[in-house]
Amino acid sequence: MIECLSDTAREQLLAPLIENGWAQETSRDAITKTYEFKDFTEAFGWMTRAALWAEKWNHHPEWSNVYNRVTVTLTTHDAGGLSSLDAKLARKLDSL
Repeated sequence: MIECLSDTAREQLLAPLIENGWAQETSRDAITKTYEFKDFTEAFGWMTRAALWAEKWNHHPEWSNVYNRVTVTLTTHDAGGLSSLDAKLARKLDSL
């Protein structure tokens, strides 16, 4: 079973993500980011590529799409908060 990030791991894994536009949610142990694209087609294409990685790693984001914006929230439900999988997926989403 996957575990929540330790305090040390949080500092190491989350700090670079926060610097790259991710924000910690105040209401729960999760991070969120909104990506903006040229248009709907570009946004949907990015979501498709992201979905392939999420499925490969069996770690699925909470997300919503409105035209050219995709808002992503990451948390590990099985762990009850942020885990190393969230940091890994966040880095991958940023690289797409």
